[in-house]
Amino acid sequence: MSAFLVYLFFLVVGFVFVVVSAMLGHLFGGGHAHVAGSGGHAEAGGDSSDAPGVSIFSPIIMAAFVASFGGFGLVFTEIEATRRPVISAPLAVVAALIVASILVGVLRKIMRASDSSSESKVSNLPGCVATVISAIPAGGVGEIAYVHSGIRYTAPAREEEGLAVGNGKAVTITRIVGQQCYVTAGPAKSSV
Repeated sequence: MSAFLVYLFFLVVGFVFVVVSAMLGHLFGGGHAHVAGSGGHAEAGGDSSDAPGVSIFSPIIMAAFVASFGGFGLVFTEIEATRRPVISAPLAVVAALIVASILVGVLRKIMRASDSSSESKVSNLPGCVATVISAIPAGGVGEIAYVHSGIRYTAPAREEEGLAVGNGKAVTITRIVGQQCYVTAGPAKSSV
């Protein structure tokens, strides 16, 4: 079998896998599983071990490597100086590694950008005005809704002094303990 056919095989197999994976991922979703014991989703802390990311061993990255290997192999077989498989194969491997590394870098940058913009920053919440959406009973827990960075969030809440706060009332977030907000009745007073 000629080197040309081997490279063509790798190009087609890798390309088909990438296209089919992308279409199936778009149609059926995917990547929504969580690993048990990985730190959780506590807004006030926790690690990021279950945060989305891209690995060099991801099937899509490996398929892109295979397709790149085949494509570069085809290119190198057309150049007289690199026509022999002993020369074209190592060059194709190096070029495919570069393509896969660039792809991983770009995808990681995209994931970081989307991940960092989707969560409210807990340290910025004290002083925010919220609305009680489930009444806070005296000494108990209700629920508030607030808008931060243009995104609406809900959270469990307690009144700072244990007072009852009715549904629909404006409150001010004073502090966050764990995932629970502490609030005071009424909007924040301006210090002008």
